[in-house]
Amino acid sequence: MQSTTAALWIVATPIGNLGDFSDRARRTLVDVALIAAEDTRHSARLTRHLGIDTPMISLHEHNESARIEKIIERLAAGDSVALISDAGTPLISDPGYALVGAVRAAGYPVLAVPGACAAIAALSVAGLPSDRFVFEGFLSSKATARKTRLAELVDETRTLIFYESSHRIERCVRDIAAVFGPQRRIGLCRELSKLHEQSIVLEAEALCAWLSEDDNRRRGEFVLVVAGAPDVERTAGEIALDDLLRELLALTGTKQAAKAAGRLTGGATNDIYARALELSAAD
Repeated sequence: MQSTTAALWIVATPIGNLGDFSDRARRTLVDVALIAAEDTRHSARLTRHLGIDTPMISLHEHNESARIEKIIERLAAGDSVALISDAGTPLISDPGYALVGAVRAAGYPVLAVPGACAAIAALSVAGLPSDRFVFEGFLSSKATARKTRLAELVDETRTLIFYESSHRIERCVRDIAAVFGPQRRIGLCRELSKLHEQSIVLEAEALCAWLSEDDNRRRGEFVLVVAGAPDVERTAGEIALDDLLRELLALTGTKQAAKAAGRLTGGATNDIYARALELSAAD
């Protein structure tokens, strides 16, 4: 074992080809006393492929709180435990945050065996600025909430990274085009490191058309890398407040529209909210 002290190991697993698994990661899963996996049926394919027979328990969003006590008991008994997700680095849009916090609070070390991460892999191939970026994970499956969050990010100058599923990818890109503008550049990566891996960078409007042209382009797991907003100085006088509010009110509620307009213009949120109410009443 890499350490004689009982520890929680955060082990990254391949996002595609099982052959991408590192020797260090394999040794860790062999040496620990227990593996906590997001989906034991899925992870069993990996452990069988690697000849690993370490006992495994499930740890997912619905049972994480119940598993924490059991795992800390194992650590107290001197056993090390590994946490893995279905693919990639645990805790990146996957369970584990509560467990790691509890293990640290109990005084046990948490160690990483780094490896694949779909967000970073997509960023590395998109050809968009990578020195500063924001990982947003999955946007809401509900259209109104999704557009509200996008409206809050419309002025973000850092590159944005989103995960998306096959059955929502087209709607998500369409909403990005509507909120961020049709010319905003988007890198779309699907099935990273898998047989049907594909990546393309287009303006938002063109990407909507590209997705609609072929059903196969909407299959698999997706990462979207979206160019940030232009980094320009803005003043309240440079933006027509009523025009801005009308655009935002078409996408989201009065309160969220006022907050977004306040960030964009630098104006007083209370005053902008009052004006948003007036515009809503007039329409």
